[in-house]
Amino acid sequence: MTETLLQGLAAQLNTQSRVLVLGSMPGMVSLHDAQYYAHPRNRFWPLMSALCGVDVDAGYTQRLAQLQQAGVGLWDVIGQCRRTGSLDAAIVRGSEVVNPLPQLLAAHPAIAVIACNGAAAHTAFQRWVQPALPPLAAALPVLALPSTSPANAAWSLPRLLQQWRQLQPWLQVPAGGAGQAAQG
Repeated sequence: MTETLLQGLAAQLNTQSRVLVLGSMPGMVSLHDAQYYAHPRNRFWPLMSALCGVDVDAGYTQRLAQLQQAGVGLWDVIGQCRRTGSLDAAIVRGSEVVNPLPQLLAAHPAIAVIACNGAAAHTAFQRWVQPALPPLAAALPVLALPSTSPANAAWSLPRLLQQWRQLQPWLQVPAGGAGQAAQG
């Protein structure tokens, strides 16, 4: 198998987004389906159900809209790279092209916190993005949260939820509240 040049997905946020969740680079299922966190065993959408009431059974467009209503936007640190398969460890070092996050943050001043979905996203953010941030954006809290990927099988959904609850102060949970607590 040879590595393939991959192009990431477009940013999904609006002017009301207060939380920016950053992955490293979408996996193959997500890229194929052109949907964030499309792998059926990824725990991102169940987490968002528990945290801010996103309906996991709704279509992708509706889930994105519900996520944005809760003040959450999505993007990735890496916009393009070479990789075989879906694992971050398979990204060919030196092939990474970073998304223009400083420009995105400047265009979305309501963003109050950055949440890195996994260690690879956090490491990439620290390495390539943080040094390029203007002072206001550099002052934003950056949370290194455990990955929702199925490759992070050691973390159960309830354990992930416990860590991801750090986002609650910035979420705009609609009337009716968040979904049911994650079951383990």
